[in-house]
Amino acid sequence: MTGELASKPAAFGAGLGHGRVGRWFLASAGAVLVLTGGAKLWSALGTSKFLAAVDPILGLKFGQLMLAVGLAEIAVALVCCFSRRRTLALGLVAWLATNFLVYRVGLWWMDWKRPCGCLGHLTDALHLSPQMVDNIMKVLLAYLLIGSYGLVIWRWRPEIKPNGA
Repeated sequence: MTGELASKPAAFGAGLGHGRVGRWFLASAGAVLVLTGGAKLWSALGTSKFLAAVDPILGLKFGQLMLAVGLAEIAVALVCCFSRRRTLALGLVAWLATNFLVYRVGLWWMDWKRPCGCLGHLTDALHLSPQMVDNIMKVLLAYLLIGSYGLVIWRWRPEIKPNGA
């Protein structure tokens, strides 16, 4: 390629089918975030005594925290599913997942022994143990982290030009 076309960055995920991979990842990340954000919102609007307890890291009531995080997850999910700005969507997923990771590291650092109440009362409705849900959420967190950072790095890698170009 010569001239103006050679100086422009490759389209998001161009080459090796990564455009499809990027679109699929953003759609699946959006679905995960809609489900987990919706579960948080549903739980935050409940009447459990747990919602009045104070989060050990942020000092907010769990109800307030779940409401704020649920809204953030839904907002990022909407960007993932409806925005054409894929780099922005990937960056938001990476940012949100990094915040979840830092929060979990903080709980671990404090020697917090209880499973994360990430999905609130949904665990009761689905008849799943809190520990099983905690493990599922760890897997989803790893998926969001690896997928978003991997695709961001792929997006910003230097373009490799064929020999003789």
